Amino acid sequence: MKKMNLLKSLFVTVFVFAANLTVFASNPETELIYNTEEIDGVKMSETVYKMNEGILTNFEKYNYKYNDKKQVVENVLQKWDEGRGTWRNHMCIKYTYNENSTTIQYYKWNKNKKDYILVPEMTVTMDM
Repeated sequence: MKKMNLLKSLFVTVFVFAANLTVFASNPETELIYNTEEIDGVKMSETVYKMNEGILTNFEKYNYKYNDKKQVVENVLQKWDEGRGTWRNHMCIKYTYNENSTTIQYYKWNKNKKDYILVPEMTVTMDM
């Protein structure tokens, strides 16, 4: 049981990050540059810039929220909308910590509802 939950969690994590990075994997000239903002050693946000043909442009931005134990409780991903010149919501991952388990829930932004919608098949609970 623990092994299956760990595998599900690993799958979710790999899927989310791979989906965001594979878009540019076929272009060897593309480089990603990371700028992390920390407060008291805790990562609050990370902005990812894309270097393509010598031009540095906004690409993605991650914003983190923590509980009083400095555990991540929310990770929001925004993507840069070049046409509008603004950050657009893309997804949110929420973490719930219990005494013996951690639950990870994946939410996808719905622009029509202007809210995050839970993707239940991506929810994973890991036993500690």
